[in-house]
Order: sequence, then C-alpha cells, then structure tokens
Amino acid sequence: MRSVKVSLGTRSYDIKIGSGLLASLGANCAALKLGQKCAVVTDTNLAPRYAKPALASLKRAGFDAVLVTVPAGETAKRLKQVEACFDQLAAHRLERKSFMVALGGGVVGDLTGFVAASYLRGIPFVQVPTTLLAQVDSSVGGKTGVNLAAGKNLVGAFHQPRRVLCDLDTFRTLPEREFRAGLAEVIKYGIIYDAHLFARLERDMAQILRRDSVALAHIVARSCEIKAHVVSQDETESGLRAILNFGHTIGHAIEAITSYGRYLHGEAISIGQVAAAHLSAAWHGLPAKDVERIRALFVTAGLPVSIALTSARRAKLLAAMTLDKKVSGGEIRFVLAERIGKVTWGCSVPIAAVHRALDALHSHKSQIANR
Repeated sequence: MRSVKVSLGTRSYDIKIGSGLLASLGANCAALKLGQKCAVVTDTNLAPRYAKPALASLKRAGFDAVLVTVPAGETAKRLKQVEACFDQLAAHRLERKSFMVALGGGVVGDLTGFVAASYLRGIPFVQVPTTLLAQVDSSVGGKTGVNLAAGKNLVGAFHQPRRVLCDLDTFRTLPEREFRAGLAEVIKYGIIYDAHLFARLERDMAQILRRDSVALAHIVARSCEIKAHVVSQDETESGLRAILNFGHTIGHAIEAITSYGRYLHGEAISIGQVAAAHLSAAWHGLPAKDVERIRALFVTAGLPVSIALTSARRAKLLAAMTLDKKVSGGEIRFVLAERIGKVTWGCSVPIAAVHRALDALHSHKSQIANR
C-alpha cells in the first residue's frame, strides 16, 4: 500500500492507495476517532456492488451506518438532490460528530462533500473513490459542489476529507469508457507539472489500458502526489492551484452546453486540453511538436480531441465560458503551457484566439464513436 500526505496543518490527511482498502473502511474511520453515526452515500449503479461490503466494514467497527442512494450520473449534482440528502441525514439523527462516506466517482464525491460541508455547518467526511478520475483528481483537495443550469460547480465549498481510500480493485468493474475518461486527468498532470510522467504515459499507455496493476498503482500515486503538493501550497485556489484547471475552462463549457449528458467529464476536458494546447502554441510559445504529442496521447488513450460546433452552439459555448469561476472582471483567464511540464495560470487571451483554437479542433476526428 502507498500513502500520500496532503499537508494542510490541522486539516492534513492521508491518501491511501492499494488493493482491498474497502474492507478496511471501518478500521480507518475508527482510527480517525469519528462519531458513531454515519451515512454512506453512493449511486444507483454502485450500490448493488459496493454498499454491502462498505456498510459491513463500518458495522464491524461499531458504527451505526445508514445508506443514502442517489441517481447515477452528473444530473445528481443539483440542489434538489442536496436537499434530499439533508432530509435523510436529519431522519437518521446525524450530529456534528457524525460523518459521511462518499463511495463512488466524482459526482458522488462532489455531492457528498458539499452536503458534509453544509449540514450542521460542517461535519467530517471520508472519500472512497471508485473511479480512476475520482482517485487521481476530484477526491483530493477539498473542492466540493453542485451544478446549476448555467454552469458546472457554481455552488460549492472547500471542505477537506478526513481520509481518502483509493482501492485499486474497484477498477476491475469500471466500464471502459469511464476508465479512459479518468486518464484525461492523469495526462493533465503530465502537461502541467511532470514531463517525465507524460513520457511514461506515452510509453506505458498499452499497459495502462490493460489495467496492469503495477502501472496503475504508479500513475494513481504520482497523480495524487502532484495534486497534494499543489493543494498544500494553495488550498483555496488563490494562485498555483489554478494550474489544475488546464483545459477545464473550455471543457466545463462543453459539459454545460451538452446538458452534462453527451460527454463524461474526462472526455470534455480532453477536448478542452487540446484546445488549450492550440491556445498555448499561439500565445505562450508551446512548440508545435508538443501540441501534436498532447493530441496524440489523448487519441492513444481513446479520448475525443475534436468537437463540431454550429455558430449558435459556439456562441453558447463562449457564453458558458464567461460563467467559469476563473473569470475575473468579466475576462476569461486561461492556463497555458510553455512546454510539457510547465504552465502559467491567469493568462488573458483575445476572443479571436479562442475562436482559432476551436477552429483547430475541427481538423481532427474524435476517437469516441457513436457520439
């Protein structure tokens, strides 16, 4: 088992990475000295597979646990679902020393974290991410939130988990499309921070796609190390943490204009990162060969690298981008790459350049069929 520490003073916590960790959920929560009552939140797809062992582990450790099941998919991240969760926590009489467990992917983690941050003005929670994307990204760093019709994650709070348990065994049942979508965030870490990781992904992608346990353990641990380092220096995204948003400004807008249903998050930010690479070449000196390496790696991972937009859809996309949380003074700010492994945040780019980057996406066919 590997362990990565997120150093945030009194809010510090460990990320544990290995096999069989779901069975140790109860013991881990007991070691944290959390309250007796807890709520395990999962979705309708995962409940039949993981709810029983999670509840059994908690009960063996002496906890009074209740199961809260939410709809599967991005549409669960809405205020209506938050209220439904509040009602169930109140019915189970959870108290300030009680806690929650987020058992699922990024949607479950974001929703559960926001509910935990809000209920009784904040109760502890533990992350048990079951997707690659959640293990390497959304479960770490304390960002929680839900969507509005106007845009993604526009309502939320910073609320750090008490522990993150990344059980690599959950990848065995992860659908292929979701597994590949998770690789978009792993590739991002190579682009923004670690050229050696990027090169390793180029070299080992075939092994990773076969879900080789050794290759997966390395990329999950390295991704968590990078995010932990960034978050430890900038918890609330006042500076350095913004680099984690490479490709997300356009990616989140794509999700919004397609009603959070056509693309998985990783698929949308794959397209967004390719667009950001084109912007980086035009405005930040990213070499053309690096743009091609970035595009090629997403293609090798089986992720989309293009999107066809009518003029009306493009207008909606640009409007959605102006609602991004990184907009300052009405101006969209981008994270741009100087080279693979080094980026700059807070970059102002003319709207004409954004149009040219979107134009560039039309020249490549998506590797995801049946869109």
